[in-house]
Amino acid sequence: MNPIASRHLEKALKYEKNGRTADAIDHYQKAIKSAPRWSVPWYNLGLLHKYHCNWEQSLRCNQKAAALDPKDEAAWWNLGIAATALGDWAEARRAWKTFGVPISEGDGPIEEDFGITPIRLNPDDGGEVVWCKRIDPARAIIRNIPFPESGHRYGDLVLHDGAPVGHRKLNGRDVPVFNALELLIPSEFGTYTVTVDGATSEEVEVLVELASEKKLFAEDWSQIRVICKVCSEGHPPELKHEHDRDPKPDRLVTFAAHSEDEVREMLRRWQEKTPNAEIVEVECSLEPAFVN
Repeated sequence: MNPIASRHLEKALKYEKNGRTADAIDHYQKAIKSAPRWSVPWYNLGLLHKYHCNWEQSLRCNQKAAALDPKDEAAWWNLGIAATALGDWAEARRAWKTFGVPISEGDGPIEEDFGITPIRLNPDDGGEVVWCKRIDPARAIIRNIPFPESGHRYGDLVLHDGAPVGHRKLNGRDVPVFNALELLIPSEFGTYTVTVDGATSEEVEVLVELASEKKLFAEDWSQIRVICKVCSEGHPPELKHEHDRDPKPDRLVTFAAHSEDEVREMLRRWQEKTPNAEIVEVECSLEPAFVN
């Protein structure tokens, strides 16, 4: 391998690790200039652009890397992610099929059933993991209610990476956690938190079922589990240390709904069956994101 190109690549990787993005890009480009037929600097430059959500640049770099080394599966995968982010469905389909992902024939967006998977939101800041419905190799719809501070909502469509970072259990087996890269389409739902006193867990479950009947979604947050970053990126069932638990009110129930009126109507109907329950507070924690 060209020693000059190799030195530039080493410098680029070092600069990127230290957060000096502009210097890293400069040395990746110098490595490419020194060894134009070498796919590695093209791939690494595309990877850098992926993590900065510079999708046009990432697409171009991964196209070049895949062309120079057609056996580079990582380049094809990142090409698929970039094309998906840009809505270039023909290129996304080409990338996934070349990688070996079974995709139905078609021209537009891929909307299939890739199962339920855990996705880590805002992986560089908080790293909350939620369960999502995966509709193609790089897109998933959130099917939990995220914490409001995440900026995400139940029903958001997110773009996610393909490299596993930790695992969770699903039906007794390990499933990989993927990091979210970008919010693609915000949900029509807002997040509403309700503090309830005097209700049993069974009565709260009735409230959750009532929300489901109304095509909404609710969760009992009283038993929510918060773990550290190291454990989140590992295998939580195998944790060897304890985590502090924030004190919770008697019951904290969270709703994904279109308005506070919807939530209050559900609560009214529920209280007819649970007269001992007291609604302490109803708060809109995150407004619905209305999409024109």
